[in-house]
Amino acid sequence: MMASQSNKNYYVPEPSFWPIVGCLGLFTLFIGAAHWLHYMWYGPYVFFLGFSIVLLMMCGWFGTVIQENKQGLYDQRSDRSFRWGMTWFIVSEVFFFACFFGALFFTRLWVLPQLAGNVEPITHIMLWPDFLDDWPLLTNPDNSKFEGAQNVSNTWGIPASNTLILLSSGVSITVAHWALQKQRRGLLIGNLAITVVLGITFLVCQGNEYYQAYTVDGLTLNAGIYGSLFFILTGFHGTHVTIGTIMLIVILVRCIAGHFSPENHFAFQAVAWYWHFVDAVWLLLFVFVYWL
Repeated sequence: MMASQSNKNYYVPEPSFWPIVGCLGLFTLFIGAAHWLHYMWYGPYVFFLGFSIVLLMMCGWFGTVIQENKQGLYDQRSDRSFRWGMTWFIVSEVFFFACFFGALFFTRLWVLPQLAGNVEPITHIMLWPDFLDDWPLLTNPDNSKFEGAQNVSNTWGIPASNTLILLSSGVSITVAHWALQKQRRGLLIGNLAITVVLGITFLVCQGNEYYQAYTVDGLTLNAGIYGSLFFILTGFHGTHVTIGTIMLIVILVRCIAGHFSPENHFAFQAVAWYWHFVDAVWLLLFVFVYWL
């Protein structure tokens, strides 16, 4: 895009249509996901249509920014704006996940003790005298409406493996960043490629976990509040890992093309910040969803 305003101090691009494309893609994706969950035959097609639109948006928007950077349109003030923008974006993501963790803690620390009579015994006696305050919640208060899961994921199986995978990817991307600053091209590309592989491996493992949960363990979105919280927390995290992996692939291609230097590589840093955030969220998920 041509600049609508550009001077030696600050570059301002023209208004972009990519955010609108992204909104349409996300809207289509979630509509497809909702109908897929309700076993509508067209759900998967609408879902992947939305996913394709989101991919198109990411490719187009990333391409625009990459071209602007290659043209030398960004200066130190632009770089500062990018850093502040990415910082506030991650802050918004912190609050996004905080809402769902809040629902988890409210359920475990308030709702279940209430139903089990730990706070007000009359509630327990009058409503569900057989209900136990136990987590993971496999037996719901009224199983005639919400049948609980028969089993949950083994904490020290796939979840523990995925924790090791993400922690290892955090190390590899840190080494890649160090290699970029030291201009060690081979080490940079190698560790970044390892990070991409680890991200994809995480997603494959999580897909296997979901398949086991739905087909064998009976742990679905209809399995009461535990199933809902489990999938909304791990599902949104998996979505973030997917987006992060796509960004890592873009950065890997750019590193191979030689787009970055020790003085000019904020795009790399932004993706690294995002990936470390994803790692931190997963550690909280592992502790509070799978372990405790």
